Amino acid sequence: MASSSAIASSSAPFINKKDVGLSAFSSQSSFSVQTARKRISKKIVSVMTPQQTQRTPATTGSVKTGMTMTEKILAKASDKPEVSPGDNVWVNVDVLMTHDVCGPGSIGIFKKEFGQNAKVWDREKLVIIPDHYIFTSDERANRNVDILRDFCTEQNIKYFYDIKDLGNFRANPDYKGVCHVALAQEGHCRPGEVLLGTDSHTCTAGAFGQFATGIGNTDAGFVLGTGKILLKVPPTLRFVMDGEMPDYLLAKDLILQIIGEISVAGATYKAMEFVGSTVESLTMEERMTLCNMVVEAGGKNGVIPADKTTYDYLEGRTSVPYEPVYSDEGARYLKEYRFDVSKLEPLVAKPHSPDNRALARECKDVKIDRVYIGSCTGGKTEDFMAAAKVFLASGKKVKVPTFLVPATQKVWMDVYSLPVPGAGGKTCSQIFEEAGCDTPASPSCGACLGGPKDTYARMNEAQVCVSTTNRNFPGRMGHKEGQIYLASPYTAAASALTGYVTDPREFLQ
Repeated sequence: MASSSAIASSSAPFINKKDVGLSAFSSQSSFSVQTARKRISKKIVSVMTPQQTQRTPATTGSVKTGMTMTEKILAKASDKPEVSPGDNVWVNVDVLMTHDVCGPGSIGIFKKEFGQNAKVWDREKLVIIPDHYIFTSDERANRNVDILRDFCTEQNIKYFYDIKDLGNFRANPDYKGVCHVALAQEGHCRPGEVLLGTDSHTCTAGAFGQFATGIGNTDAGFVLGTGKILLKVPPTLRFVMDGEMPDYLLAKDLILQIIGEISVAGATYKAMEFVGSTVESLTMEERMTLCNMVVEAGGKNGVIPADKTTYDYLEGRTSVPYEPVYSDEGARYLKEYRFDVSKLEPLVAKPHSPDNRALARECKDVKIDRVYIGSCTGGKTEDFMAAAKVFLASGKKVKVPTFLVPATQKVWMDVYSLPVPGAGGKTCSQIFEEAGCDTPASPSCGACLGGPKDTYARMNEAQVCVSTTNRNFPGRMGHKEGQIYLASPYTAAASALTGYVTDPREFLQ
């Protein structure tokens, strides 16, 4: 069984209670109830400042404690030599991202607290990306984008990826699409930095070796005015993944394995650090998939050490200097998990939770009504390439409606222009057309989170869907009685070809 391949290491170094505060690890109080009940004297015994004595330095000098990547980034961003889990620190923010769903609320709080004429702390560190409810006739959704546009004009925001012509997204050269993929493509993700966003999947950017996490509108309103945020330093869980990645697995299978192992609450307010030979072999887009879903395990952030793959991706995308950081050899981890990836099998997360893990082959009798390939998790260029690979190998047509929603305008262009390896020059779009899929739609978050009733591919009926998205809670993609099976693009494409949840090895081996 795949679930037996993950082992919580008993020899992994644990964080000492005194480093993070007893409340995080123990329900036992550090003082007696009797002491607390003693009568406290109200008599004033002194109003003088106590005399300060000169304190000489310790003869041993300062002792530096080993830190994890996440701790190092937060220490640097808070101008401290070191931090420990549980510390509350004021952090300087490098990039703040917001979008059409949370942007108007964040802007409203900013103006209420800092004044109607207040200016943002840095117009070049704010990135505003409309992407959620875009291609809809819903007036309130359209109004949200208008609010963003007015604010960016007022504040002279440098990075606003606007859309005005909803009838033809290609007529909007500035429009990008899904914020988490656009942030990477446009060079806003850099090693060693702090990136915050008003979206829970902002953790995707941790793939670049930076601290990235989602925040609420109130915090974002404060960051808009100050460029700072108060954060509690999280303890770190370490995930070591080694072994050769089988050619029927993708990063989506890896993160579903991990979430199934630790549960949707297993990493609550913890950093999830991914290392090992398997992780090092992953492309940037696959690393983004891995970090994207740490929030589905409750994680504060996910992070992968930057390397040549990272630097090659960033070349030509950013001119901003950056400084990568790496975990110390003596860094303290709350727990360590090890996986032999070569022994894993294709997975799905059954309704209605991302940790409801099952082998795809165990669900072969589950009849489905549709397949959805898209989102920040599964709508990147390589995700569509993977789906096309399965369709090409089968030579068959899909048996259920198969919806394709590229994450960004660049991904859409790739779907129509990049040749699929081994396809004789055919592009993804040509292979999708031959397989009978729907025409690739306008880039956006689409039906991943339901949206207005007229959202493309929204589940408006109680259907069963295999999806490359990230959440399968009741009502997530629209209908409250819909059933969503989360899967990799390989598994999604294989399932489209059979009309049942299908292990992609049926077509790839």
